[in-house]
This record gives sequence, structure tokens and C-alpha cells, in this order.
Amino acid sequence: MKLTICELSYLNELITSCVNTITCMSLFKNQVTDEELKSLLCTHFPIHVEDYNRKVEFVKNVDTATGKLNVPELNTSIFSENVEQSKPAEPITVNTNVTNLTDREIALSYFLTLKRAGKEYAIASMEATNPNLRQFLKDAYTMSCNHSYEVYEWMAKHNYYPIIVATGEQTGNIGSIYNTISL
Repeated sequence: MKLTICELSYLNELITSCVNTITCMSLFKNQVTDEELKSLLCTHFPIHVEDYNRKVEFVKNVDTATGKLNVPELNTSIFSENVEQSKPAEPITVNTNVTNLTDREIALSYFLTLKRAGKEYAIASMEATNPNLRQFLKDAYTMSCNHSYEVYEWMAKHNYYPIIVATGEQTGNIGSIYNTISL
């Protein structure tokens, strides 16, 4: 099955995005100081390389591309049903003369990259007509979701990104708008 022009266009953008992600992660791994964040980056890195290689495989030879991506399980540790309100996040000072990134800057950059990539994977998967490509893009979306969650957890734990829990009153106000449907 051939690629549609839409699929080829999405793949081109997604491959370029992977080049950026892998390049940045290579820099991040060399500059990060927090061992837990470094471990996340080192664990995620080969999966991003695999993701890139699978996309290149689709462009170069769509007929033999398998589209199977090793999607890691969601690894959670700090979030639970008993999540507590975090303190206000540590203030950010924008660094306009960067020579080295802080761990917070590394995590935030990677987190925002994963969020944007996830959105692109979701959109591209909705328009993919090739079943193997569609499955691959869905897997890549899940990979981005799982990785971003782990990075978000790290940022929240270090008070770099706030956890703001809705109050019972706020939840009740929204909940009172809707009723279930009985069929």
C-alpha cells in the first residue's frame, strides 16, 4: 500500500520533529544533574530513536514497514487518588543568556516537546489510511503521553510545575450541569 500525500507530509514533519527531539535529548543527557531526570532521559532516548527509525522505514519502504513501536507502560509514582495540592510552583526566571540549561529548563523543554508531538501524532493517526501507519502513529501517541506523564511527575515532585486540585465545590458545580442517560 502506498502512502497518501497527506501521510507523507505528516511523516516528514514528524521525522523532522524526531531529529529535533533526539538532538535536544542528546544535549540534555550531557547537561542534566538530577539522577532521576537523567534516568528518565536515558530510558526514553532509545525509544525516541526507535520511533524515528520506524518513521524513516515508512518513508523508505512502506510495503515492508511493520509500524510496531515498543510502547512503554505508564510508570507512575506520585499521583494517586489522594493527590494533594502542591505549593505554588517555584518562580521561573527566563534565561536570556544560556550557556547551560538547568534541570528545570531541560524538563520543561522535553515536556513541551512531548506534548506537541503527542498532538501531532493524534492528528496524523486520524488521517492515516494505511493500517500499519495508523497503528504506529497511535502507538507513538501513547509513547508521548506516557513519557510526558513521567516528566510531569518529576516536575511536580520538584515543585517546578503545580498540581492544582479542583475543590469539591468546583467539581460539584460542573457535575450538577450534567445527568446520565438511560437507554
